[in-house]
Amino acid sequence: MAAKPTDFYTFFTGVNGDAVATALTHTVNNVTSHEGRLDMFEKALDTGFMVFSGYLVFFMQLGFAMITAGSVRTKNVKNVLLKSAMDACVGAVAYYIFGYAFAYGSKGAFIGHRKFAITRGALADFFYQWTFAATAATIVSGSVAERTSFYAYMAYAFFLTGFVYPVVSHWVWGDGFLQNIFQVGVIDFAGCSVVHMVGGFAGLIGAAIVGPRIGRFNSAGEVQALPGHSATLVTMGTFVLWFGWYGFNPGSAMGLSGDKYRIVERCAVNTTLAAAAGGLTTLVVKKLTDYFFDLLSVLNGILAGLVAITASCAFVETYAALIIGAVGALVYMGTAKLMLKVRIDDPLEAFPVHGAAGFWGLIAVGLFNRNDLQGLAGRKSNCGGLFYGGPNVGKLLGINLLGGLIVIVWTIGLITPMFLLLNHFDLLRISRDEEIIGNDVSKHGGAAYPNDHEDDLIGAVYPDDMEIDAHSDNGDVFNEIMG
Repeated sequence: MAAKPTDFYTFFTGVNGDAVATALTHTVNNVTSHEGRLDMFEKALDTGFMVFSGYLVFFMQLGFAMITAGSVRTKNVKNVLLKSAMDACVGAVAYYIFGYAFAYGSKGAFIGHRKFAITRGALADFFYQWTFAATAATIVSGSVAERTSFYAYMAYAFFLTGFVYPVVSHWVWGDGFLQNIFQVGVIDFAGCSVVHMVGGFAGLIGAAIVGPRIGRFNSAGEVQALPGHSATLVTMGTFVLWFGWYGFNPGSAMGLSGDKYRIVERCAVNTTLAAAAGGLTTLVVKKLTDYFFDLLSVLNGILAGLVAITASCAFVETYAALIIGAVGALVYMGTAKLMLKVRIDDPLEAFPVHGAAGFWGLIAVGLFNRNDLQGLAGRKSNCGGLFYGGPNVGKLLGINLLGGLIVIVWTIGLITPMFLLLNHFDLLRISRDEEIIGNDVSKHGGAAYPNDHEDDLIGAVYPDDMEIDAHSDNGDVFNEIMG
């Protein structure tokens, strides 16, 4: 019988080779089992973190609902709240059937084409990515509030979450062409371009095409105040959004295992500092220019700071987060003034906060990013921000600028025909009488605040420079409602 390797081991060492082999096998099996359990633990940890972050991002829907409701007049509260609910419902169905497949269904330059109506595998990823898609859709509801048809908004929400947004997310995050353009790719950690610019520019187009609310600008083109009914709701909603942003930015690390915890902690601190800098900058500027402390502007300044840091939160130093947030607030305030000059009515200033500040956030990546932090987050580290120099100085800035312009062209190119088509068939805007009375009475079975509705009709419904003629159609509607 042939000698075994263990026999030679026994001969030369005097130790039972079979016993040693058995012990080694047992040890290897234990190590392998231990490594397997460790892998399972890390996967469970990352999945739990991702799902919990998705909970936080979804909780932002409440913040958006509160801000939108507080920023409109009482006669439209039910309408905007129902639209907020439909953002989640319609968005979930559209993203389930089409959106996730277009975004992450397969690798390719333009669009994914697998995993339609996903039923297994990557379920946690689907859930987390859907919350982002729903956020992009919600941004638009504020831009077109108080005068847009409910049916038109439903169509828009389905189109944006089912196709417009997913294609952009595929380009930037799903191995599409923007992720690899010029061997570097657009770097946008948590969605300045993918989420905020898509939602912001879609809202801008919608607001421009649907036109301003009745009474927002007088015959001379001067701005007339149409204040929302609850600063309290707007304030509470802003804090809900700030809280939810910790799922948005740190959550984009997609886990805690390995070195991911280092990304998470940096994102959390940078998100906090940028928000604070945005709020403080707005407070000071508004006091110097308008001579009072403007609560609502400060709240939007906080949001602008949060938006601005979203693309670079994992890649920049903490001092840079303060600068990025402060500049984001300046961009928001300047854009808001410009929109009023060109007579575009955006009740929530959604485009200045999300579209304009989001574009600045994408530019900030090309200025402040550090190479080593990009590498830690799993992104290409062969070039960083302009302020840090290096062999490819300025390249990342140029790539992100180009990527931002491509996203703008894509969003405007798809959303504009849709809104124009709806407008052509009189499906975009509610009638003048319905707008004067309010969506809640005319479309949703009654006012959100019944006891206040009579005062609302007498006062805020009719702008100061608008006369009520009892013999006109408007007068008939008014008299009917007032009894």
